[in-house]
Amino acid sequence: MWSPAALADVEAIAVYISRDSPSYAAAVVKKVLASTRHLSNFPRAGRTVPEFDDSTLREIFVYSYKVIYQLTNVIIAAVIHGSRLPTLPPEAENQ
Repeated sequence: MWSPAALADVEAIAVYISRDSPSYAAAVVKKVLASTRHLSNFPRAGRTVPEFDDSTLREIFVYSYKVIYQLTNVIIAAVIHGSRLPTLPPEAENQ
């Protein structure tokens, strides 16, 4: 399950990359989506997010992006570039 903010993150990433390469943008989005499909069966596959003091938050890496998700109900909370400090959208903090 994806939060609205995480879907907006993926869309923004695709728009940004497509300025230089629409085909690479499509490949990145495809890889991000594919990388999250196994999380419902293996929710502990990712590591805990070191920037947060919350054991229910995990992250996996896809290319240079962090996909941050919550263990409870496996909700994808955010997708951010690895060089950015992660922040969670308000709706993800309240779950």
